[in-house]
Amino acid sequence: MKTTGKIIRELRQGRGLSQEELAEGLNHRFGSSVNKGMVSKWENDISEPRLDAVRQLSEFFHVSLDYLIGSLGQPPSPNQQPDISEDQILTIAAHQVGHEGPLTPEQMDKIKLAMRIALAKEEK
Repeated sequence: MKTTGKIIRELRQGRGLSQEELAEGLNHRFGSSVNKGMVSKWENDISEPRLDAVRQLSEFFHVSLDYLIGSLGQPPSPNQQPDISEDQILTIAAHQVGHEGPLTPEQMDKIKLAMRIALAKEEK
């Protein structure tokens, strides 16, 4: 039987998220206070997530609580993606290129403009 930590790791990696991005996604969506270190401890079976975190992970990844804790349950459908807002997507993209911390509304607008310009150049 897989541990909850291994299941969390598989779900996170299957969505292409880093530990930090998962923590940010949970914090943004649920108002949690999860950090990268906590996710690492869960995934390495050093500690177990609290019940409220397990519920949030279940909802975030669209899987049953039974599946998440390693009991009988349905694995996630490959077509199901966690609910991620546009702001979270932009923040994740900024972190991929080295930005740290949250983005201001002005920075988000600049990123959107840069993306439009880059995509328009590709279409030509």
